[in-house]
Amino acid sequence: MWWSKRLHKFRLVALAFLLAVHGSAYAGAQAEEKLSHSVQTSMASAIADRSATRLIGEPALVQAWLAEMSTRLASRMPDAEQRREFLTTVQYESSRAGLDPQLVLAVINHESAFRKYAISSASARGYMQVMPFWVRLIGTADHNLFHLRTNLRYGCTILRHYLDIEKGDVVRALARYNGSLGRFEYPNVVLGMQENRWKWQPPTKP
Repeated sequence: MWWSKRLHKFRLVALAFLLAVHGSAYAGAQAEEKLSHSVQTSMASAIADRSATRLIGEPALVQAWLAEMSTRLASRMPDAEQRREFLTTVQYESSRAGLDPQLVLAVINHESAFRKYAISSASARGYMQVMPFWVRLIGTADHNLFHLRTNLRYGCTILRHYLDIEKGDVVRALARYNGSLGRFEYPNVVLGMQENRWKWQPPTKP
């Protein structure tokens, strides 16, 4: 029957849409580049450090941050324990790399929409959409880019590297992270998310 064929076609289109939404991610392709020996050694050392994950900073402030960010993230991560682990890791890894946690949340928001197992068309993986070649350059073969801490450790280390290259220019560093240096679409979207969705003002002390 004609309607049966149309229904089958509709189901195929719907399935393709669901796979696109849930299985892939918006990401460019970080360009593989030759690293100097000193930079490679420094980045490899940063990746290898396995100190315990914890919140960094004044306890009252970081707990207020955690509570606020957990509320904002609840619709995307319904499980409270998962949110706490995720946000603690974001705060620790970004602070450790000298990055604003709000910027890192914006990058994750745009790169993977907070999907742990997201894969882009360029094969970037996980929350921060890290390209697999980084494991070969600065990691070890057993590093799993879908592992929460491993992915964030790589992502924050790489973004810090690009910021250093660009002498603190966040726009150019973000463009490098996306593999679109010289263009402004990606940095503008990420910085817009940082300002409009993830901006956080610490509570004033009484």
